[in-house]
Amino acid sequence: MNTGRATFSEHTDAEGGLTGIGKRPVEGPVRVFRPGPKGVGGSGVAGDDVCDKRHHGGDHQAVYAYAREDLDSWERELGRELPGGAFGENLTTSGLDVGDARIGERWRIGPDVVLEVSRARIPCRTFAGALDEQGWVKRFTRAGAPGAYLRVVEEGEIRAGDAIEVVHRPAHEVSVAFWFRAFTTERELLPRTLAAGEAMPREDHETVRKHLERQAARRAS
Repeated sequence: MNTGRATFSEHTDAEGGLTGIGKRPVEGPVRVFRPGPKGVGGSGVAGDDVCDKRHHGGDHQAVYAYAREDLDSWERELGRELPGGAFGENLTTSGLDVGDARIGERWRIGPDVVLEVSRARIPCRTFAGALDEQGWVKRFTRAGAPGAYLRVVEEGEIRAGDAIEVVHRPAHEVSVAFWFRAFTTERELLPRTLAAGEAMPREDHETVRKHLERQAARRAS
């Protein structure tokens, strides 16, 4: 588990110029909980700061997971060490294909916690500033390994080394990687993300609705 405290950054327009993207591993148990709706609730991980609640935090972005295997790939490409938490993730997973996880997929972690995959991470300028890599947003997007946001279904405590068990995997095609492509580089895929149903956040359904309306308007003109 990784958490981050608010620090100043010139790469954010959050109030006070603060960001909690800089995560560090935590020893011992960490409480995981439902933080409340977006715009009000922050992180779902105790001791973890979310400074820009307009775009981050809330129930559907309570926990962020990124695969150790993908960090290792970035280490080789960037030629630098990327410890757990380097991408701002709360969970650095191992042995789990996060990109192939389906929206609505549920993970049991340790004896108590159940998390549900809700969407992929969209890179922002704060992330780019924290990494300090040229053209980072485009590079991260092109790689198509965004990591997954999760909501908390069952609260409890997580400890470093706890096993992750997939306890429910939906039959639809909308994986984290598929969702990411649909909402970034392949907008023609957006209508197909509706197969994820209510597991996909309401704001994402609204994005798809507006996309369909624009398509209909173009066909009618």
